[in-house]
Amino acid sequence: MAHYLIIDARFYPEIADELCAGAIAEIESAGATYERVSVPGVLEMPTALAISYDVNGKKYDGFIMLGCVIRGETSHYDIVAIESARAIMDFSVAYRAPVGNGILTVENRRQAEVRAAVSDKNKGRDAARAVIALAALKQQMAGEAS
Repeated sequence: MAHYLIIDARFYPEIADELCAGAIAEIESAGATYERVSVPGVLEMPTALAISYDVNGKKYDGFIMLGCVIRGETSHYDIVAIESARAIMDFSVAYRAPVGNGILTVENRRQAEVRAAVSDKNKGRDAARAVIALAALKQQMAGEAS
């Protein structure tokens, strides 16, 4: 049975909880299990991912990153969005670890609510689908290499 780690950023807790609801429903419908850890914001997510992998990496078939960055009046949005995505992608490629990136980067709260909503865009579900597909690909390729 596949087992995933959800890492969610709590800066916008209602958005994070809705993203998690979508991801959890998808994981459970796939017959898999999960654990969930939370960090304060999106910039802390790559570090949490690396720590989780170092401590328990073999325990997880993949990682799901869920959070939200809403554009503000300063360039901080660009730093958070770009640097977190870069670090997560670098990690995934370097360690060949399946990662579903469900970090929303939006202009306003309404866009975040629509994208997070299980009844609407359901980007948490999409991130879970992505990691489930990557984990299956990794398992398939490992079996073919044997």
